Amino acid sequence: KAKAGLANKSRTFFFLRGGSSKEKRNMLTSRKKIIKEKGATPDEFEESVAQALFDLEVGANDLKADLRDLFIVSAKEIDVPVGKKAVVIFVPFRLLKQFHKVQQRLIRELEKKFSGKHVVIIAQRKILQRPGRKNRAGLQRRPRTRTLTAVHEAIMEDLVYPTEIVGKRTRYHVDGSRLLKVHLDPKDQANVEYKLDTFATVYKRLTGKDVTFLFPVTAAAE
Repeated sequence: KAKAGLANKSRTFFFLRGGSSKEKRNMLTSRKKIIKEKGATPDEFEESVAQALFDLEVGANDLKADLRDLFIVSAKEIDVPVGKKAVVIFVPFRLLKQFHKVQQRLIRELEKKFSGKHVVIIAQRKILQRPGRKNRAGLQRRPRTRTLTAVHEAIMEDLVYPTEIVGKRTRYHVDGSRLLKVHLDPKDQANVEYKLDTFATVYKRLTGKDVTFLFPVTAAAE
């Protein structure tokens, strides 16, 4: 055990010695931009997102103050149509409103850093089980915001923010499957129409539900 411990220390020592002092400082400071549950270690992609956030905090004067106290909890890449990938960033629920204050500018800058990949920001939420005999927490009242339905609705709202959802319709197929059609505010059509497939794909991956995002046809368009 003593030899193994010495070997681990040696590996750590040589790892820290590698690279420039600036690179080491950046690695250590960018780690503050991601805090995973239970102290888990971020993977390589998550570290790249944390580094991008840190770079913006240091280099973008109009974002510096707002990003200083913000961090993420995880990030992942998801394949979307036309051979592209989307970057899904999960943030603490308590910080969501603060992210919203700078979200439009932040997403534009992150999409530049990730070579045009679509970036979406979603709050980390936990779903509580339905109260029952097998659920030890059954005696406690479950908040509506922690139900499966409520969390899925919140994910949808996060995906399209700041665009508002103005209507929903469920289409039933003969095989029993369902497709939810979500209508978005037409005033944002020019800004987000190119992301509709990304929204649908990410939502499917996170919830397992089929959904189509679209803009209602106005009388003027007809």
